[in-house]
Amino acid sequence: MLEEGGQVVQETRLWNPQLGITETMRKKEEEHDYRYFPEPDLVPLVLTEDFVNRCRDELPELPDAKRERFMKQYGLPSYDSEVLCSSKELADYYEQAVFEYNNPKAIANWVMVELLGRLNKENRDITQSPVKPNQVAKLVELIDKGVISGKIGKQVFDIMYTEGGDPEKIVEERGLVQITDTSEIEKFVDEVIAECPEEVQKYLKGKTKVIGYLVGQVMKKTRGKANPQLVNKLLREKLEKMRG
Repeated sequence: MLEEGGQVVQETRLWNPQLGITETMRKKEEEHDYRYFPEPDLVPLVLTEDFVNRCRDELPELPDAKRERFMKQYGLPSYDSEVLCSSKELADYYEQAVFEYNNPKAIANWVMVELLGRLNKENRDITQSPVKPNQVAKLVELIDKGVISGKIGKQVFDIMYTEGGDPEKIVEERGLVQITDTSEIEKFVDEVIAECPEEVQKYLKGKTKVIGYLVGQVMKKTRGKANPQLVNKLLREKLEKMRG
């Protein structure tokens, strides 16, 4: 009321259930009309400024301040900040992962989509997560370095969640390292071009969106291990040469 420029008057109000609002029942002119009197069993409580300041300094970081800091410090959008700060334990988990590897947005995506998605389905909270913050951090680092693709990353995450284990060891032991050797990928690209003449003709006639299908076929042949950017590049180069 004050913010809207109104004036607070002393009155007793009642609830109108039909309209869903409160209404004036009777006005009070002075405080004594309320029959206020001191409670004899409650002694006066005087808080010194030093005590108040000390309490304020000892307070943990509160949710609103934490959300603001996450947006400023980690460059996260408001929605991400809201989700990650929904509990202290989740916020701590996220910050520990970012401390291990500095890619705040990518880590936020993995925590919110993959990890929380699985935990919510099983009605578990972050304190019960079988995947540790440092494992999420290492997984994001492996993707960033091109050791594995994002698609393979989901497979690795699934193994970490269900069986446990270090992401690097999982990738190494299961042969999930991304193929980045141009000559090796080129063989699969040639196979797909030979096996998909209709799609190739569509591309050559200007329907370049079909490149997505061809990339998918190469990725299928390599079981998702090929570097998708490199696959896309090689396919376009070969198709453009065919176009003449």
